[in-house]
Amino acid sequence: MVGAVLVPRRRVQTGRRRGAMEAADEEPCAEAPGDRCCSSAEEAALEVSWVQGFSNKNFGFINNQTVCYPCGNYILFLDIETKTTTVLHCQTGQVGAFAVNGNRQVLAFSDRKLNPIIYIYTFPELSKLTELKGNAQLDYTLLAFSFTGPYLASYSSMPEFVLSVWNWQESILLCSESRPGVTATSLSFNPMNWQQLCVVDERSVTIWCIERNNDEHHLKQNPVKLPGGQGSMSPHKDWFFPVSHSEDPYHGPDLPVSAIAGLVGDEAETYMPRNYIKPSVHPTAHCWTATSEIYMGCKEGCILAIDAETCSVSVLQQKPLPDYMRKISDVVSYVRREVQKKKGGKPKDLQKPVLFAMTFCNEGLYTAGSEGILFFYHIRGLQYEMKICADILQPISSLIFSPDSTVLLLVTDQGTVYAYKPAHSGEAVKLLDACSSFFLAADFLTPGNKYCVSVTISGEVQVWFLEDGTCLSKLNLDIEATAMACCPSSNSVAVGTKRGQIYFLDVTKVEAPRVVHRIFLSNFPVLSLHYDQRGQFLITSATEGHIFILDARPSKLFQVLGYVVLADEVLDLSVVSDLKNDLVEVMALLNAADAQRARLEFFYLSPALRTDNDKYVNEQGMLNPSAIKKEQYDLDYPLSSAVRLKDNIVYGYCTCAPFICKYRLSEENMLENPSIFLSERRTPSNQFGSGFLCLSPNSQWLAAAAEDGVLFIYHTFTMDVLAQKHCHSYQGGGIRSVVFSLDGKFILVNGENDGALVCLKWKKIKKIEVKEAAFHWQSLLAVLNEPTSNENVVLKSMAEWQFDPESTSESLPEKKFKIIKEETQRFANQKKELQIGIKKLRKTIQKMMHENEQVPDIEKLEQQEFNLDLEEQERAQAEAEQEVARVRMEIEMENLANRYLQDVIKHECWDAMCVKECAVKCFHMACEVKNYPLKGRSEEELETLEKVLQLKKIETADLKGQKKNLAIESETVLSKEKGEKAEEVMADDSASYCLIGSLSSQYGGDTSILYHQWDLHTKEQKVNQIVLLKDIIYKVKTAFNKEFDIVAQQKEQEIARVKERNLRIREILAQLDVQVEVWEPALTDDEIPERALTVQDSEIKVEKYLIRQEREKAEMLAKLEIERRLAAMDNKRLRALNDMMSGVLEVKKEDILKIDIPPPPFISKPEDVWNDEEKKIFREYEKRVKELNEEKDKYRRALENELKKLEASIQETTQNFDETVCKLSERKMKVEMVIYQEELKIVNLIYALLLDEELDTREVGLRNFLMKKEKEKVKAARTIQATKNKIEAYTDTYENAIFEEKNLESGFTKEFSDLPANLLDELLQLYKHRPKMKMTEMLLDTANPYENCSGLVEDHKEMLPLLMKAMDELDSPEHMPNGLDMSTWEHFCLARRNKMESEELVKWKALTLAEMQAFLQRRMDDNEKIKSETEDIFQELTWLQEEKQKLQLNLTVQFLLKQGQVELESTEIPDYTDAILINKSVIEELNCSIMAQGKKKIASMVECKEFSKGIFQLEWEHKKMRMQIEDLKQKARDIVTLPISKDRQLFLTALNYNSHITHHISVMEQSLGIMDKLHKKNVKNRQKRIKELEKCIRLKEQENYELSLELKEMLVSVSERRSIFEAADTQHISDKIAKQRYQEILRQKHLRGLVKDQKEQFEILQAEVERLRSRTFPIL
Repeated sequence: MVGAVLVPRRRVQTGRRRGAMEAADEEPCAEAPGDRCCSSAEEAALEVSWVQGFSNKNFGFINNQTVCYPCGNYILFLDIETKTTTVLHCQTGQVGAFAVNGNRQVLAFSDRKLNPIIYIYTFPELSKLTELKGNAQLDYTLLAFSFTGPYLASYSSMPEFVLSVWNWQESILLCSESRPGVTATSLSFNPMNWQQLCVVDERSVTIWCIERNNDEHHLKQNPVKLPGGQGSMSPHKDWFFPVSHSEDPYHGPDLPVSAIAGLVGDEAETYMPRNYIKPSVHPTAHCWTATSEIYMGCKEGCILAIDAETCSVSVLQQKPLPDYMRKISDVVSYVRREVQKKKGGKPKDLQKPVLFAMTFCNEGLYTAGSEGILFFYHIRGLQYEMKICADILQPISSLIFSPDSTVLLLVTDQGTVYAYKPAHSGEAVKLLDACSSFFLAADFLTPGNKYCVSVTISGEVQVWFLEDGTCLSKLNLDIEATAMACCPSSNSVAVGTKRGQIYFLDVTKVEAPRVVHRIFLSNFPVLSLHYDQRGQFLITSATEGHIFILDARPSKLFQVLGYVVLADEVLDLSVVSDLKNDLVEVMALLNAADAQRARLEFFYLSPALRTDNDKYVNEQGMLNPSAIKKEQYDLDYPLSSAVRLKDNIVYGYCTCAPFICKYRLSEENMLENPSIFLSERRTPSNQFGSGFLCLSPNSQWLAAAAEDGVLFIYHTFTMDVLAQKHCHSYQGGGIRSVVFSLDGKFILVNGENDGALVCLKWKKIKKIEVKEAAFHWQSLLAVLNEPTSNENVVLKSMAEWQFDPESTSESLPEKKFKIIKEETQRFANQKKELQIGIKKLRKTIQKMMHENEQVPDIEKLEQQEFNLDLEEQERAQAEAEQEVARVRMEIEMENLANRYLQDVIKHECWDAMCVKECAVKCFHMACEVKNYPLKGRSEEELETLEKVLQLKKIETADLKGQKKNLAIESETVLSKEKGEKAEEVMADDSASYCLIGSLSSQYGGDTSILYHQWDLHTKEQKVNQIVLLKDIIYKVKTAFNKEFDIVAQQKEQEIARVKERNLRIREILAQLDVQVEVWEPALTDDEIPERALTVQDSEIKVEKYLIRQEREKAEMLAKLEIERRLAAMDNKRLRALNDMMSGVLEVKKEDILKIDIPPPPFISKPEDVWNDEEKKIFREYEKRVKELNEEKDKYRRALENELKKLEASIQETTQNFDETVCKLSERKMKVEMVIYQEELKIVNLIYALLLDEELDTREVGLRNFLMKKEKEKVKAARTIQATKNKIEAYTDTYENAIFEEKNLESGFTKEFSDLPANLLDELLQLYKHRPKMKMTEMLLDTANPYENCSGLVEDHKEMLPLLMKAMDELDSPEHMPNGLDMSTWEHFCLARRNKMESEELVKWKALTLAEMQAFLQRRMDDNEKIKSETEDIFQELTWLQEEKQKLQLNLTVQFLLKQGQVELESTEIPDYTDAILINKSVIEELNCSIMAQGKKKIASMVECKEFSKGIFQLEWEHKKMRMQIEDLKQKARDIVTLPISKDRQLFLTALNYNSHITHHISVMEQSLGIMDKLHKKNVKNRQKRIKELEKCIRLKEQENYELSLELKEMLVSVSERRSIFEAADTQHISDKIAKQRYQEILRQKHLRGLVKDQKEQFEILQAEVERLRSRTFPIL
């Protein structure tokens, strides 16, 4: 079994690690909530003795023979050879994520507090190396070490979900990446390359590459495409960038699904149709191979091989077995299934197991799963052979190899760990048998200083050796335990269960505990078990305030002495033994009704209760109140736990505030209400959450525990804190139970949900405290020694109890059997009488039930109504009423729902319709025509329509204005063409229908408001066209409905006419006494749809249910109707009229057929007896009868003719109406055609709009994607530029290192040049000699599959110390050449070491430079990839723009074509794919312009002909004019030779010479006067100016005089200064200043020249610019 040792805090340590550990031990743990300062901190202290438990399945090898695993707040280290355990305490709470690196013997774990920290510890020193503080807020879920290098990967939980990579040696966060919402399940480094990480969650696998650029690190994500649920790989399809762009001439281009769905942004890039989403496999476990591949197991049973470089996935298949092997395998599988069925388990599928753990070795792959079988897979290519290595019959959760790959750990779900050695191929050996569930309670076995017992929630009992925590034995009760306690008077253990049972165990032999008895108390769960200090009583609490008292002695077979029922639920029990009075005081803390109070109840148990039990219990086994002396107290604060000391002192843990209350139950502390006690003292507990108290056996120490997991030990008298220990955590639920050993040396603390059992002991305590505890223990042992030995003898002799789950008889004492027998004998006679009465009553009821079967069903009673149990009957009736109410409610709700649905349907389909659907049917034909139901158009629709119409009017007016401004044909041409256009009007009308695409204008629609089909280019035009088309459809339907209403009214009129004629027909038929059914037309329900909303009485097939009042009213109305009819029949006047004149006052013509001539009275006599008078009368009678018959025949023929006419008229009118309906039906068919034509236009427009919207959505999506790529491109460019700069800087450093290394080699010869040549050559050889490196034990071990993971930069960093260590042997004097002194040798060794360090530095820098260049190349490749993707996006955008232009120009036009055959001259049909649709008007306008140009040409030719005729006349006129010119020239020469002055010329040319002269003189006079005035003004100004100048001259002369005086003084001072200057000899300084001044003047002159030249050049350039500008833009 597994042992435990004390935490090695006093282990001898040396060197640096010892100092680190001492610092870690001495540093204050300020973050631990339980390590706060206290007043007695220096007086006492607790330390961990041992820890047991197994909180999770996270195991790891810290070296080849030590495994470690977390348990609560501790990490346990188990030596698999010696089975010893070492404990590491996490001071900040429960251990969270956990990872181990066996190669470096370090471990990492995180705490679970807010803003958690990752701690790195080394083994075996257990010293803290460093702390890693990240940005995680709540918790870390995963940690993983790299196989080589100081790297650690972490994964945080919500809300960050961040993957981070650390350098734990330098405490540096290298890089991190967030994965929102992704909860990872496993994390691992590639052992062959630490720059690859595998992160697995429940549905996906991601390989992260860590790219390094000198001191920068970047994470790059490479998701792995997993196969489908059946293990088959499906080809990848890019939904955002389709492979090809197929284009349909009608449906438009083929766009991605995301654009069709209207998605933009990131959703568009990741969208996938639901039909194509197939569930992938679910990863369960994975491991890396030596070739950097990943083997992965899945829930579906398949094994995947993933290439980490390409992220490609392959599914491994099992290699087919030979026939004989397959038969053997089938037999083995059958045997295993049969064995599993016999064991009650499910058969295991060994051919395709579900793998939950796997690990890799040189030979192959080890896997395991829920079957509990260790499999070995020998993999070759994509096939594997499988064999079974071990079967441990427990589900395996993880497999871990030791660093040397010699030991394989098999960790199960139940906490058991097995060790398997592949080299020996033996069975798996159990290494650790931890608990399968959380610890429930623990207690010390008498005498309390050697053994302790614990029990888990699942009923597993363990016995531990108290000194080192070795598990001595284990017993599984297979029940759900609720409480446990050890008896002080014997080595028995009581375990309470949830079923109300108590198991008693014999632990006299700690190696073999056994169950000796079981008692069933009640159906309530056992909440707690408490023994008194002397072990006399076992007090058990159950729910509903039940407390059972048992005899704790095995000799009495743990007899149930009685029970007590308290007022409320029991929260806590405290048992105190009063040794002086020989009483046991029991205090119960009750759950009071008042939440602000606590209630205590006390009762006392005396020894007499065990000896004479009958006196103290009643017949039901309840303890008499007088025997136990109940007392009740109410306290002023609500408590969750309470303990009692002597002298009536009670300590309680308050629930409303974190403090401990002290009460002294005496009359002094009562309030006005005598039952409420005040707290005497309140001590702050410095804890949070609900807690409880535990008292030490000597009543000197009080332990307080709460949900924060901190244990406080108080002194009961002073309430000072003696010690405190943070042994559990709030995350683990805090502390469940605490118990002191009898000697006070040990304390057992059990966690709530962390699965840890901690044994504490005193590290430092006052001697007086130890003595008091020891004295109490010795005194108690003196009392318990004798009864303990006696009871143990009885306990050993008890037989082992056999489990019988149904047995409960052992719980009843013998007294209860006697009571039952006495009651049976006493009431025997009454019992017989009752039995006889019941038999008679049974017969009566059976008879009644038989009679009930004979009556009709409506009179039958239900079976339950014969139940004589009134309570049962009432219950049944109540259930029936509830059922009736439920059914009634369901029916009412269903009716309400139906009524609501009816209202909704009626509102939507009837009330909202302004024109309701109805039909018109023919009278004699099966023809029916329905109108168009129309909804009223809303105000919004009407406003939209009005806006569109106004816009269309504005556009039409604007178009007309543009046409007027354009240059059209001349008026003459238009006048000539008017006749031709008038002839083509009819053809244009027919053509307009064809071009409009519908005939709606012929059926009530106005197509003039529509846009032309060739003009629908913009989105707004298409939307407006849809609105206009809907309006046309509405108008067409409205026009048809008007025609329909006319026909419907016509039918009503026809029916009225037919009914009117039918009245006459019925009269005629009545007169003719012919029984013929008259055809009576009527309107059907389709023609009057309002009938569907009303229910006629004839439609109700069931009898109407009438209540009593309605029945009385109906009977009264029927009685009144009978009386009215009787009164109508008793009319004397009507009876007299009927008797006298057959009910009429005069005979009408219509009644002629009813007239009969009465025969004479003698007609009955024989004819021979008649006399003459009688014969005459008879002849008159015959004559009258003949005349009457003739009149009757005539009238009958008239009636028959009238009847035929009426029938023919009805037939004719109804047939005419039928023809009208048929015409209406044809009309509706055409209207339907027109509506379909318009709807087809709407559909085409909507599809065009939809396609346009899809193109816009696609463009937006591409723009967003392009923006992302541009950002990536910019980022990549910056990274590339920064990397290039770094490489350039690092290259210089690398070249400097190479130069220094070469200088060292060249300087060696110079440094040792004074040595002889032979020694120098020998030293040179030794200088170049390098030691051979010793490989580590791990690398020499061929069992490790990852032994060849070298060549990394980290190896070179770590190689230098090893190399320097290996140089110690070469530097020894024995390798020194002969004849060389020691000082020279030491100098040589130092130079060689410097040379080696320089060489290693060059190698390391070369590797770093190569890595940086590789990083740069990857970034450049990524940049090129981004460029190519950007180009593709630009091409896609260009294609989209072209498609949008095509969509705007390539319109869908609807034509109306005549049906019929088309004759072609040739059989080949022309190809119209590249044809262009042109309007006929364009061709006609072109033809008109051609004809107009031809006419213009003819007119110009005629004009040329006429012009040539006039040339000759113009030539003659030209000769004539030339001769006249010669004459005029001669006259001009004569005039020129004549001398004429200007005055003469003026005189000759001027028309009025005198007036001109007069005007000139007046003008000259005016100008002379103006000049005179101006001259005078100028003279005045000049004089004024002279005066001012004279004044200035006087001032200047005064100033000159003053300046002359000053000049004289200055000349004197200058002469003085000159003399001083000449005396000081500062000529050279002045020369220097003069030269400087001269140089400055030259410089200024030079600059002025430059400025001048530049100004000239600028002017030249400006002129040139102006010239070029005028040349380029001449009009500006």
